[in-house]
Amino acid sequence: MNVNTITVKDLEIIRTDGLKALKDKLGIVGMIKFIQMYSNGQGDYTEERAELIKDVTIEDFENWLKTKG
Repeated sequence: MNVNTITVKDLEIIRTDGLKALKDKLGIVGMIKFIQMYSNGQGDYTEERAELIKDVTIEDFENWLKTKG
């Protein structure tokens, strides 16, 4: 399967096989609990991120990079 040409059918097979693997490994209750851990979330990530870094300057970012490398 070429990742550049995944079809709807391929995605359905991946979904089906993935659910089967979860059920086989975790049982039906564990599978459901695992799936419930992942949600679409809420809010606006872009807006929240912009608010979080609104006061960060390029110099702040460059200094932060220097501590990482």
